[in-house]
Amino acid sequence: MSTASGAPDPFPTDRPYDRVGRANVGRSGTTDPTAAQPAESDGTESGTAPADSHRGGPPHPASPLATALTAAAGATVTAAIPLSFPPGGGPTSFDLAVNAQVDPRLDPRPWVAEVLALATNTGVVLAVLCGGAAWFAWQRKWWEAATMVAVPEVAVAINAWALKPWWSRPLQDYLAYPSGHTVHLVSVVATLVLLLRSARARIALTAVTAVAWSGAGIGMVALDYHLATDIVGGTTAGITLAIVLYWVSVYTARTLGARSG
Repeated sequence: MSTASGAPDPFPTDRPYDRVGRANVGRSGTTDPTAAQPAESDGTESGTAPADSHRGGPPHPASPLATALTAAAGATVTAAIPLSFPPGGGPTSFDLAVNAQVDPRLDPRPWVAEVLALATNTGVVLAVLCGGAAWFAWQRKWWEAATMVAVPEVAVAINAWALKPWWSRPLQDYLAYPSGHTVHLVSVVATLVLLLRSARARIALTAVTAVAWSGAGIGMVALDYHLATDIVGGTTAGITLAIVLYWVSVYTARTLGARSG
């Protein structure tokens, strides 16, 4: 293009310019600098799901190292306690010391012991379990809801059908070690702690459970339902079983998700 005087036009209209009149040409030779910049991604590409979505299993599961160490410690304590049992599975010196502190205070007040032991009542524990499952289901977290139900109930079954017969500690007309009611309560709470993402919720739940567990243990000892070592062993067994079954659920869900994908 030329000017009216016939001289070439130094600013042809077909050449891009920025606001100060310089040619908008980048060092790479592109005329539009935005063309060289990748578009911002929202985590999806060609219809794929965002990185934090998950097909079976949580997007951010519990720490494998921390849970492995906790489970190993719990299994060690559970297996070591029976080594202190006298022949026939009677009370240990620790059991006798606890009974000496509890019985004189609560034997005259059995109703107090009944109230304290309520935390391990099957109905109360199932209410906590169902409440946790309902909370996850309300958020459409179906894997978490299913795991919340399955893990504690499988833990109770393993304790009743494998651990109790293995150690075979009789008390009255049943096998007492590890305490089944304690395994149920602890495995429900441990599963919920593993599934919750909020650190504050986990801390609060653990603190409340520790208080309830202490009272329930005293109540069960006072009512002669269990010896103290049954309750300690039930606690460590419940934690260990919950962790192991939680990871079984994680890897099973991921394996099924990968196969279906």
